[in-house]
Amino acid sequence: MNGTSEGPTPATDIDGSTVTESDVIDSARAGSPTARTGSPALRPEATRRAPYQTAFTAAPLAMAVVDPEGLVVHANDMLGDLLGRAPDELAGRAAADLVDLALDARTWHTYREVLRGRTAMLRCTRRLKHPGGPAVWAQVTVSPLAGDEPGVLLSIADISARRELQARLRHLEMHDPVTRLPNRALFFERLSAALDAESYELGGTGRIGLCYLDLDGFKAINDTLGHREGDRLLAAVAERLTRCADDAGHNRVSAPLVARLGGDEFALLVEDSTGTEQLSELAEAVLTALQAPFDLAGQRLSLSASIGVVERHAAGTTATGLMQAADTTLYWAKADGKARWTLFDPERNAHLMTRQALASTLRPAIERGEFVLDYQPLVGMSDGRLRGVEALVRWDHPRFGVLPPNRFITLAEEDGSIVPLGRWILAAACRQARRWQHEHPGEPPVFVSVNVAVRQVWDSDLVADVARTLAETGLAPHLLQLELTESAVMGSAGRPLRTLQALSDMGVRIAIDDFGTGYSNLAYLSRLPVDVLKLDGSFVRGFQYDGGDAGPSPADEVIVEAMIQLAHRLGLTVTAECVETAAQADRLRGIGCDTGQGWLYSRPVPPERISELLGTGAACTPGS
Repeated sequence: MNGTSEGPTPATDIDGSTVTESDVIDSARAGSPTARTGSPALRPEATRRAPYQTAFTAAPLAMAVVDPEGLVVHANDMLGDLLGRAPDELAGRAAADLVDLALDARTWHTYREVLRGRTAMLRCTRRLKHPGGPAVWAQVTVSPLAGDEPGVLLSIADISARRELQARLRHLEMHDPVTRLPNRALFFERLSAALDAESYELGGTGRIGLCYLDLDGFKAINDTLGHREGDRLLAAVAERLTRCADDAGHNRVSAPLVARLGGDEFALLVEDSTGTEQLSELAEAVLTALQAPFDLAGQRLSLSASIGVVERHAAGTTATGLMQAADTTLYWAKADGKARWTLFDPERNAHLMTRQALASTLRPAIERGEFVLDYQPLVGMSDGRLRGVEALVRWDHPRFGVLPPNRFITLAEEDGSIVPLGRWILAAACRQARRWQHEHPGEPPVFVSVNVAVRQVWDSDLVADVARTLAETGLAPHLLQLELTESAVMGSAGRPLRTLQALSDMGVRIAIDDFGTGYSNLAYLSRLPVDVLKLDGSFVRGFQYDGGDAGPSPADEVIVEAMIQLAHRLGLTVTAECVETAAQADRLRGIGCDTGQGWLYSRPVPPERISELLGTGAACTPGS
């Protein structure tokens, strides 16, 4: 009609035959004589497919038609160029082999599903080798042909430029601009990969090591010379660390990874480590490398580093756990004096963790009433009778059991909870002393001695606390003795001295604990409102016989005798701590010591045991 036909105009092949692109594709797919000889097999719909053949041939995209069995039916010139082969050579080849679709099980399964018409599309990335040139990164897409045509269309896009750009961007993202070392993000990526079970179960030592270092005094250098010179110093440090890592990696599968984690912190990650010896050698090499002076801005700078070293089995280790251990060990290295490396110690770490657990629960424990008091007798040296008791606090911890004061008192002083704890100890001890008076009205009342921390003097109104406690309990002031350490009392002035004077004016006894180990400013004693000196146990232990013909230390005996005589001349009484043997007690009695305290008489005991001693009315015999 009007000289037109219903289908597209047929294309003319070079031999003058009329044929469509679809005819060629269909013939090639079917393996017909048309594909083999070039003779057209015309069909009514052939003229409709010529545009698609033109697009297939001229497209800047490498393509191939693949039959349901996975064999290439027809490939365009771009695919031939990409693979370095003539398109005719690709016909009949397995498409999966050409682009490595069987490289992994998941891709292979999806490809087979697309061929069977059960999955709409496969898209993956492959690195294709070219016989005459560099390898090419390609994005491979496999999708069904349009309509009801059997088979699939394989298309390949060269994404090498995009991959290269991505690689450059990733390098910038994953590397430190100052030192050009891997940064924190890349370090943790590598660390997580090294701790993945698949990475160490297939071979290697199954161990991992880490040297985590911090430059000592870098901030002062940075502040003095400026950030630009500081960056130059960091870059120079990075070079030396890299050389150390290269030397450590000699004759090994790989060198340690050197990374800058931020600021002046660096890390050397050792995969498949052989043990702590390898890590310690690496740490020593780093310290030695950093000892050589650095030349910056015409100045020669000396630098050192502190290094925390951790080495362990990779199995069961997490990136967070490894870094926490390394950070803790680095802190130990700095606390131990810097310019050194320290190996992670599980026992030391367990102690630290316990300490932190105690510190975090100390204040709530006071409110929950988890503390109790034991009492150790203070015995008259002349007659062995009970004169007083020292209140000693214990923490009945629900997890760690009963803890002595040396496990938590320092923590309480650090965080200030010693103030509420001290108030509770004072009140509980005074109530107990008053209770003993009521239970044993016929016996001379015993005094109670309570330890007072320096922070209680500074951070609370100790005078008001004592006055209120005495008023509430009804205990006479002279039956309360407050013990302060020698270092806290000697040289006191201002508020501490006024506090001691006010307490003494109130009638409360003041004792200096652990006397002889601190300032030992004996002349200052005459100006302090002190009633009692408690000799430190180190002097008393010098009285102990070592066995055989060896006697006590004459020097300790002379010192103790002199201190006792001086105290008596100043109107003070003397208590000896840590009396453990009868021989010690005899010698202390012989040189005039007033009271004794120690395991010879009794260990710290519950208040009921003190009641029993008061009830007998007898002298405290050794071991009672």
